Amino acid sequence: MTNEKLKRTLRSFADNGINLVLVSMLTGIFAGVVVTFYNILMSLGEETSISLYTLVRDNPAFVPLLFAGLAAGSLVIGTVAKLVPMVRGSGIPQIEGAARGKVRFNWYITMCSMFAASLACVFMGYPAGAEGPSLEIGGCAGSAVGTILKRNQMVKRLQIASGASSGLAVAFNAPVTGLVFAMEEAFRSFSPQVFICAAISVVSALFTRNALRFAVLGGDKVGFTFVNFDFEFAFDGAGGIFCLWVVLAAVIVSLLGVGFYYAVFATKKLFKKITFFKGVGKFIIPFVFAGAAGLVTVYSIGGGHDFIQSLASGGTGEIEIERIFGIGVAVSLLIVVIIRMITGVLSMGCGVPCGVFIPMLAIGAGAGALLSILFQKAGMDGVYSDYLVIICMASFFTCVVKAPITGIVMVFELTGQFRNFLPALIGIVIGYLIGMLFKTEAIYEKSLEQYIDDRKIKLNFVKERVRLLIHEHTKADGTPVRAVVWPTNGLVVELIHEDGSQTVPDGETVLHAGQEIVFECETDSRDELLEYLYELVGRPGK
Repeated sequence: MTNEKLKRTLRSFADNGINLVLVSMLTGIFAGVVVTFYNILMSLGEETSISLYTLVRDNPAFVPLLFAGLAAGSLVIGTVAKLVPMVRGSGIPQIEGAARGKVRFNWYITMCSMFAASLACVFMGYPAGAEGPSLEIGGCAGSAVGTILKRNQMVKRLQIASGASSGLAVAFNAPVTGLVFAMEEAFRSFSPQVFICAAISVVSALFTRNALRFAVLGGDKVGFTFVNFDFEFAFDGAGGIFCLWVVLAAVIVSLLGVGFYYAVFATKKLFKKITFFKGVGKFIIPFVFAGAAGLVTVYSIGGGHDFIQSLASGGTGEIEIERIFGIGVAVSLLIVVIIRMITGVLSMGCGVPCGVFIPMLAIGAGAGALLSILFQKAGMDGVYSDYLVIICMASFFTCVVKAPITGIVMVFELTGQFRNFLPALIGIVIGYLIGMLFKTEAIYEKSLEQYIDDRKIKLNFVKERVRLLIHEHTKADGTPVRAVVWPTNGLVVELIHEDGSQTVPDGETVLHAGQEIVFECETDSRDELLEYLYELVGRPGK
């Protein structure tokens, strides 16, 4: 190798490797700081709201004051959601769109708005999770790093996805779940660049999280690991029978997920017709309902961490939760599941800026606990109760979100158990198949499409066709087509070889310097498209 080629190789490694690693580390640190403090405040908010609702239950005279406060607060939060559309709902669909280059946003306004609005929801006792907002806040952190350091659109997209995965990993204290979710759901790409950037950001974010929690909470390890559950059982002949119970439970819970999916989008249509207070008045409905539910049971408040933990039987099969009005455990569980189903549908249908990731898991887990009680009466061994709860949780999630790899990883990472793989896999596969059978789409993907249509983002898009030469030591040189992070809405439609022959590449086709690509894409800026592609294949005359 000549000195000139060696210099070009080292320069390319610095530009494409070291530079990207350092930027991803900064994204992880920034996301780790903001999301950690956000989650600490969210935990404080849940404790405060539980104390508030307990006080109101003990002093019924305060009930009118509670609902007046909820109505006023809902109007404020609705106004924020109207002025900053990026925070509507959990924020996950919008940040996924930004990671794919479909949505543009101001990172500072979006981060501050989601931070404040979702935190206010929790302090008001709304059943809001921290994971969705954590993911969006992390994505904003990635956008901030890319913008401040004046990186190109490709690097910004990578950092948004990396920051989003870091935010989810910090909220769950589950690095692999955050990493897989970024590739499977947020970016929908398993390319090496996405993996490396997301992995580095996740590691940096979790180191930052642990250091801050040690400094702020005195070493208190707060995570979302299911410490109360017992998954130790021998997968023998009896374990094989348990798989039959898993099949039945997964089918039932997945059908519940299908109902949840269609209810969300039916409710969205209904809420669009409400024009009270210029459309902001519709936010009163979910908050008033959540307030009434909070007076019925403490398990309807907050994201659902405590509710899921309360479903653990420790391997005994005896689920003990706080009973509602002194009624039986099974009926109490049924009431909680129904309440959380309704609040989840209202949240996503109305666009309340709060997380629905954990509330969805709580619905699946609650349904699994209810089925466990019923199945034990029909002959299922109670030792499997805890595992059935977690499998149902993952089945519901997979049916609604359509992210099966994230589902299976989440089960093992949050439980810390890898021994009994088959039952969990069966439940998740059934959840995915039931969703396909009833023609449901991934709920975040469908929500993103509706967001783009509502905001009329595609109106300025036109189809562009460009022909570019691949240069040595660029990101595209020596890389399969599927592994290159191409501009969104685009496709390599033709490959022109050095001898002039032309072929239509597929995902496995390896690109080489000296070849030319013909790229087609829908975009609102041809110049921006070219700048993006130059970062992949090299600039003309290089």
